[in-house]
Order: sequence, then structure tokens, then C-alpha cells
Amino acid sequence: MTGLWQVSGRSDLDWDETIRLDLYYVDNWSMLRDLMICLRTIGIVIGGKGAY
Repeated sequence: MTGLWQVSGRSDLDWDETIRLDLYYVDNWSMLRDLMICLRTIGIVIGGKGAY
């Protein structure tokens, strides 16, 4: 699965930032945002950005 914090920095984010991004996602959910997260996930996985 993927989410906003996974495509916004993954391991480069601190705990508070990941929680903030998760709460933002829940409060501002939209189908378009989900589509954009899925598309960004492809680039993140291929590039390996933020993965340790």
C-alpha cells in the first residue's frame, strides 16, 4: 500500500511529520489525490528515494 507520507519523504521524515501527513490525507481525501499518490508511488519505487 501507499500513502501521502510514503511519497513525501518516507524514511527522511520524522515521526511527527508522518502523522501530520496522515491526518492531512484523512481530512482532505479525494479520488484525484489518491490517483496522484499512486502515480507518484511509481516514480518513488523506481528511484528508491527515501528508502534505507
